[in-house]
Amino acid sequence: MAEDPKIKNIKAKEISDSRGNPTIEVNLQTNFGNFKASVPAGVSTGKCEAVNVDIKKAVENVEKIIAPELKDKELRSQKEIDKTLIELDTTQNKSRLGANAILGVSIAACRAAAVSKKIPLYQYISQIAEDIPSQVLPKPSFNMFEGGKHGEESISFQEFMLIPQKDTFKENLEAGKKIYKKLGDILKNKFKEVKLSSEGALTTSVGKITEVLDLILEAAEKTGEKDNVKIAIDAAASEFFQDSSYKVDGRYLSKKELKEFYKDLVAKYPVVSIEDPFYEEDFESFSELKEEIGDKVLIFGDDLTVSNARRINLAEENNSCSGLLLKPNQIGTITETIEAAKLAKSYGWKIMVSNRGGETEDDFIADLAVGVGAEFIKSGAPFTKERMAKYNRLLEIEKEIKNE
Repeated sequence: MAEDPKIKNIKAKEISDSRGNPTIEVNLQTNFGNFKASVPAGVSTGKCEAVNVDIKKAVENVEKIIAPELKDKELRSQKEIDKTLIELDTTQNKSRLGANAILGVSIAACRAAAVSKKIPLYQYISQIAEDIPSQVLPKPSFNMFEGGKHGEESISFQEFMLIPQKDTFKENLEAGKKIYKKLGDILKNKFKEVKLSSEGALTTSVGKITEVLDLILEAAEKTGEKDNVKIAIDAAASEFFQDSSYKVDGRYLSKKELKEFYKDLVAKYPVVSIEDPFYEEDFESFSELKEEIGDKVLIFGDDLTVSNARRINLAEENNSCSGLLLKPNQIGTITETIEAAKLAKSYGWKIMVSNRGGETEDDFIADLAVGVGAEFIKSGAPFTKERMAKYNRLLEIEKEIKNE
């Protein structure tokens, strides 16, 4: 390349996410091409997440504040670009410029830099992360059924996921699609109305949490995959926590009773991970659950940890987690996202890179998952274009790695 890779201008516009809500798309213009990024939004969010601003304001902030500052800047260092973005914002939670504005620019810059270096995006992310091997593909955790804020609210838990245990990503995706389709058939035979949730999963008025798990395993059995699957649960417990108790299956449970409920599920079903099992400030209950069943299941922090180093440190001090949900828009820049992953790994935690309830067709998190060596990725159901964009990108990466 004749001249050093430089940012020429940055444009932004409003687009719609998978829920039909407005979000932002950033177009980073360089001296060697244009690079786009679009930003998702959470439906169930943690209190300590970075703050999004109104989309019109986000677009204005990109074009009038961020673009002039980054114009003619070299794309050599993601850390330097993100440092500039953080300093421009001046707040702890990105509330001045908006995490949506900042992240769009951060992702687009990351994409552009990878192209300027003539390496795949996941490899560039791995270089930024330093010492993290990038040749491992994450296991997909497919969202099969949703309750809570994402789906049918009679079921408190938010996501019921299936993790196929095949050797390749391609085989896991095929198994996931097959079971998802079979589950749809079973639900349509048993219930009057079956809908799609915000993440493309199935949802209907099932009576109990155990019934949902039984139906998912029935679908796995009918496709000949029952012995090859594990279950992951995103309880998102802050969403059904009220007045010191948790509403589960129509009953109000104390935190101790909810802990016993989880223990029963783990004893009866092939559950390998539980995400946000308790209210997002209850580090102690997370810790007690980890103490009692942590040898059998991973305890993931999401609303608890919000991809934030300070919260991850708190969770480690309290022995609350063995896994981190990694979501770039919870923290706002790619550098901070990678730092969160590295910190969690230094504590021996597993990483699950995650989509959001309101998604776009941007597939960045697929490369992120490989780049930081994440053990898992969840991008919703193996359906709808916004969710499949990430899974399809992982298929491409698997092919690239095999052909190296």
